[in-house]
Amino acid sequence: MGALWMLVAGFLFGLMGVFVKLGAQYFSDLELVFYRSFVGLLVIYAIIRQQGLSVATHHWRQHLWRGISGSIALMLFFYCITMLPLATAVTLNYTSPLFLTILTVLALKEHFHAPLAFSIAVGFAGIVLLLHPTLERDQLVPGLLGLISGLFAGIAMLNVRQLGLQGEPGWRVVFYFSLVATLFSGVAMLFGTIHPVSANSLLILAGLGGSGTLAQLAMTRAYITGKTLVAGSLSFSTVVFASLFGMILWDEDLSLTGWMGMLLIIASGVLSLKLAPKH
Repeated sequence: MGALWMLVAGFLFGLMGVFVKLGAQYFSDLELVFYRSFVGLLVIYAIIRQQGLSVATHHWRQHLWRGISGSIALMLFFYCITMLPLATAVTLNYTSPLFLTILTVLALKEHFHAPLAFSIAVGFAGIVLLLHPTLERDQLVPGLLGLISGLFAGIAMLNVRQLGLQGEPGWRVVFYFSLVATLFSGVAMLFGTIHPVSANSLLILAGLGGSGTLAQLAMTRAYITGKTLVAGSLSFSTVVFASLFGMILWDEDLSLTGWMGMLLIIASGVLSLKLAPKH
């Protein structure tokens, strides 16, 4: 039952995408990353203080790399949400399990056996189908940046997996990610325009930070209390929720090849999670 928390996380991550799209009319994608991270930092720090937990760690380098890679992935992801249909942007970001599998095999210096190679090939075939209508609308750059966000998300996931093997609890990983992302995006904001916060935009920022942080906590709980493969498979529910939100709120729809590409990416992600090296 613990893995069902991933459905909660999937809904909240999809909702976060909605707030990003709504917030794009008030803020740049860098500002949205900052506010999402800053609100998340406040929430997780309040939880840590309330429960008397310690943020002291011996793995600060690993946390730093996880924070930087995750911040880059988040920046590219938020940019793509503002430029592409919500379902497309989310699906491209959710190519991260494919990249995680490739990175894991390379890190462990193992060989790609036939079933694993096939699952990865299916995933990249899905990417081509999904990007095909995107290329026709002259949105090649956002599409490729969405794919790169999946790569950096895969790197971040690999760092999270290594931190877990080193005994770091999930809440500490979330805390340091929020801290690094806040500092990283905050410094980057100084080189651009900082827009004022109004009453309407404040509600959007609160929804963005709250949904993103609660989604991370629900996802962490799913992986801790449930089976990893089940939780990983259910993580693709975010794509489903994002598709529904996009169709309901913005009348977004994909071509038949786009839907086929999404299905192939999801199937490939689930297979890769099952076939990837476990140690």
